[in-house]
Amino acid sequence: MGRSFESVRQGVKSIADRWSRTTRALKKEDQQYGEKLVELAKKHSSESFVGCDDPLEAAVFSVLVEILKRQDAIESAQRANGEP
Repeated sequence: MGRSFESVRQGVKSIADRWSRTTRALKKEDQQYGEKLVELAKKHSSESFVGCDDPLEAAVFSVLVEILKRQDAIESAQRANGEP
């Protein structure tokens, strides 16, 4: 007998697939951001499965981790260049 419910991993994939389809409906100049969100949602999905029971929570957590990492890299580069 197979699974009767979707795993978190399958749920994240479904969410990313929906976000990808939604991206195509965005204005041309915004599509690159939708595509990036899809990519980021999948980036930490394996690690997110351990602590998240909800696929949407896992996808959003993954995106937020990447956004914070990028923000930190920008701020570190600015400090290294003597910018406030």
